[in-house]
Amino acid sequence: MKTAPRSIGRAPKQDAALAMAREVLEIEAKAVADLIERLDQSFTRAVETILACRGRVVVSGIGKSGHVARKIASTLASTGTPAFFVHPAEASHGDLGMISREDVFLALSNSGETDEVLAIVPLLKRQGAKLIAMTGNPGSALGKEADVHLYAGAAKEACPLNLAPTASTTAALALGDALAVALMQSRGFTRDEFAASHPGGTLGRKLLTHVRDVMRTGKEMPRVGDDATLMEGVLEMSRGRMGITAVLDGNDRVVGVFTDGDLRRTLEKGTDVRTARIAKVMTREPRTIGPDKLAVEAVEIMERFKVNQLLVVDAGHKLLGALNMHDLFRAKVI
Repeated sequence: MKTAPRSIGRAPKQDAALAMAREVLEIEAKAVADLIERLDQSFTRAVETILACRGRVVVSGIGKSGHVARKIASTLASTGTPAFFVHPAEASHGDLGMISREDVFLALSNSGETDEVLAIVPLLKRQGAKLIAMTGNPGSALGKEADVHLYAGAAKEACPLNLAPTASTTAALALGDALAVALMQSRGFTRDEFAASHPGGTLGRKLLTHVRDVMRTGKEMPRVGDDATLMEGVLEMSRGRMGITAVLDGNDRVVGVFTDGDLRRTLEKGTDVRTARIAKVMTREPRTIGPDKLAVEAVEIMERFKVNQLLVVDAGHKLLGALNMHDLFRAKVI
């Protein structure tokens, strides 16, 4: 007698796991959505307090709140608000010397009753530093002592036991992001400033690489005059190995472009390559870009118009360079 495969018995467990995952996401999403309704002038005061700060924002918390505090400090610092994380226990053993009266202390505690955080509050007050508390309990000791209180609680945790910090930490993290972005906007923080603090990795390359940094110039830039023959255009396109050649007037202004696609279409029509003029078969008003544009903007144009090459021109439409998708791949912009 054959027995049923054991894998059949796994289906209910998988369904239960999916159901639990969906419930967790719904609870955490609701915790964030509830913050929208609870936002009030306390948030505005928190932004104003930090904007008026002549020092830095010192973010602190312990346990799961400490992990969230580290991320908030990092986000603030990378979006134009100088900030760093201090562990509350370490603060009581010397690190409090890192904090001055010019700073703002942002303390995270879901209960608002965390001993390690409360222990340093009197010392912060004595120094004259402003205190912003982010808790799930406005009536807590920390909430009452704060100059500004931000509510970041959740109606219930996503944990089935309603014990492990889950929805509450998600809410605190989202509120921290809201604070950082509001400060970023208030400061008029620019793309270039953001790039300056993110020079490494893919993000840095995308933000810092401009078209002028990757375009081909000089002899690497295929071009012919608008009086050239089609054969001269084909030879120049082959020499440049870009699948394209720019077509210029007597003042080096771009009047058209000839691509390998144009060549295929020309041959399909039975055009005599030896006698045809390139001005008759080129593509007029080609896609171009300026040298000071970001390289990622060139990628966007190529993807939107389904082209693999772009000519780089100045304000007078004079040819400055050329680039193709492979150049952007080599520069690791894509």
